[in-house]
Amino acid sequence: MKLIETYKSPNFNERRKETKVKYIILHYTAMTNYLDSIKHMCLKNNQVSSHYLINKKGEIYYLVNVNKRAWHAGKSYWKGLTDLNSASIGIEIDNSGHQLNFESFASPQIKSLLNLINKIVKDYNICSHNILGHSDIAPFRKIDPGEKFPWNQLNKKNLSYYPYPELNLKKDRNKKEKIKSDFYSSNLRENILFMLKKIGYDTRKIKITSSKFNQLIKAYQRHYRQSSISGEIDHQTYKIIKQHYKEVLTL
Repeated sequence: MKLIETYKSPNFNERRKETKVKYIILHYTAMTNYLDSIKHMCLKNNQVSSHYLINKKGEIYYLVNVNKRAWHAGKSYWKGLTDLNSASIGIEIDNSGHQLNFESFASPQIKSLLNLINKIVKDYNICSHNILGHSDIAPFRKIDPGEKFPWNQLNKKNLSYYPYPELNLKKDRNKKEKIKSDFYSSNLRENILFMLKKIGYDTRKIKITSSKFNQLIKAYQRHYRQSSISGEIDHQTYKIIKQHYKEVLTL
């Protein structure tokens, strides 16, 4: 795997000594040209960077040494951790994002991404549960890499986690109407909030009747329920969260 080291970002510092690298955080660049993205991350005044950037051709630019703390996560949270920069490796993927064209991710860049993630996972013994999107760790601030990102391709290679609920069609039919009627009940929403907290999401100071609750559901759906990014609780979203929660308890 070839790494291009033509550009180096000055925007990094030392990782906290007591913090182990446990996460890979995926981003999109939100710019139309990958060279503009690289230049942006290489300007000291911008105070932003990532360890890697992958362009649409699948070329991998190595911008910050992985031993250093790149500034890609910003204000974030996961499982009580607020300094995700110290505990993660950041990968930017060349894509214009929601505010611009938000094109589909290119096959060559996803192929390179799979190879890169595979190497990082082996080097740092990273759990598939810990390969996350920026919107997972900053759900009220970020929406990348977005619902077009092909998490399913990572799942097939065991390079990310997806909670596959057990299929029981008869039980599903019986439960579906009950859950539908309970979508707005406080008990169901409190239970979902509790499960999302255990999974890792930032649920601090969230009221179940607030817009932040819907933002949190939408962030979860962008990663795990990409066919419906509504911010509303439906039967499938509930099942996925419940299965996810159960499997997190076994880690």
